[in-house]
Amino acid sequence: MSRSRGLSRDYGSMLLGPVDEDVRRQRIRIQLLLTSTIVIAQVIGIGIVITLALVGIPEPSFLRRDLVWVNFLAIPLYITGALVFGVIIGTVMTVRSLKWAMRDQVPTRQDVKRTVWARRRLTALQGLLWAGAAVMLGIWYGVVDVTLIPKVVLIVLMSGMVVIAIVNLFLDVLLRPVYAKIMQAGYRVRGSSVRSRALNAWLVGTGVPLSGILALVLFAWIGERVSITGLFISVTVLVAVAFGVGLLAMFLFAWDIAGPIRNVQAGMGKVRGGDVSRDVDLVVYDASELGELQLGFNSMVAGLREQERMRDIFGRHVGRDVAAAALRHDPELGGAERTVAVIFVDVIGSTTLATQRTPTEVVDVLNRFFQVIVEAVEGHDGLVNKFEGDAVLAIFGAPLELDDPAGAALAASREIADRLVTEVPELEAGIGVGYGNVVAGNVGAIQRFEYTVIGDPVNESARLSEVAKQEPRLPFASERAVAAAELEESSRWQERSAVVLRGRSESTTIFTPR
Repeated sequence: MSRSRGLSRDYGSMLLGPVDEDVRRQRIRIQLLLTSTIVIAQVIGIGIVITLALVGIPEPSFLRRDLVWVNFLAIPLYITGALVFGVIIGTVMTVRSLKWAMRDQVPTRQDVKRTVWARRRLTALQGLLWAGAAVMLGIWYGVVDVTLIPKVVLIVLMSGMVVIAIVNLFLDVLLRPVYAKIMQAGYRVRGSSVRSRALNAWLVGTGVPLSGILALVLFAWIGERVSITGLFISVTVLVAVAFGVGLLAMFLFAWDIAGPIRNVQAGMGKVRGGDVSRDVDLVVYDASELGELQLGFNSMVAGLREQERMRDIFGRHVGRDVAAAALRHDPELGGAERTVAVIFVDVIGSTTLATQRTPTEVVDVLNRFFQVIVEAVEGHDGLVNKFEGDAVLAIFGAPLELDDPAGAALAASREIADRLVTEVPELEAGIGVGYGNVVAGNVGAIQRFEYTVIGDPVNESARLSEVAKQEPRLPFASERAVAAAELEESSRWQERSAVVLRGRSESTTIFTPR
């Protein structure tokens, strides 16, 4: 699906670029976003550790002379080393697993497995680094004072859970272009569900801060007596941390969930406007229930597109008015008496044409001939009812009722005669116009029937077209047709002669355009 836009929301976010973005630019984009995500999450986690250690849970205190080497040497070295290691290894490991996507290759089943495991390995790496931090800091602080171990381990583990949750929420968005290629290749992957994403957001915004408040109360109860002012300050800090981190988590969660929903919403707006083209199809990029929603939308649009295609084909075969009537009501055999005007157009010398030209050339000429007739008839609200070899039967007044069916048929016949001379000079045709009562309806068997009209006006127009072959530049109309037309159209016709039509005993007065 190729759609060029300046700021694309194909993946639910402008950060991820358009679907048709250059492979190299997409690779650089994913690498930068992935590295930035790891760094930002780690910095947030380190900030939370420092805030909780110094202000959030101040007792027992880390600000002691005998802990200078831990606070200002061991911890900075570990943070720097872990941050660099985590960023480099995490980025390289993930990019290597996504190599197929960055090369714009069709994924194999093994590529899909590696992609799924890349996310899990990145999460495990972050967890391992923070668990290592908890162990190392516990040992370093425990060497000096054993009572510091519970506090440092608790703070580091809580901050690590925040980091892992943030990385997971980011990855759900960053891997959308990769998941889109996997799903486009026909694979179905199951990423984190909406429920697990909501749980991550709750853990970051509520679970961890509540655990910190509980730890604060426990440390105050177990250790020395804490003043009301100190407790108030500590709780206030924890609430501020919860507010900031929780707001970030809820923003990421809403960003993650809103993208696919907005895509579907925009698609539904286009469908409501009548657009069911392939441009409406969504890029399926979410590996949760939201991806199923996107797939369901595309399936719905595909069904509507197929219905429109069938409706269009049906209308082309039987006429759009007949098709519309059939779709509004269940069609039945039989018909009703209607007053209509009928045009019959029959080619002159079609046998000679077939002998002088190739079949392909004959078809091309006939198609141009039929095009003129269809446009003229439909332009005057008529129905092209049948193509009978090289002849055409058109009806005015059924199934769509007209105020002046005779006038519409006469005007259409004049237009056909004029246009055939200039647009299809290779052919000449006799054009006859009849008028009167017919039975219009579905004729055939219940398994297969067609809409048609049966009555004397049909025969009359066919016989008039035979006589009109004497003067192919003029349409021949019966006196009844001209008399039934309104004055604006009937005044354009004049009496020509009276002829006994084939199969009749009485003469018919013929009119032609002035």
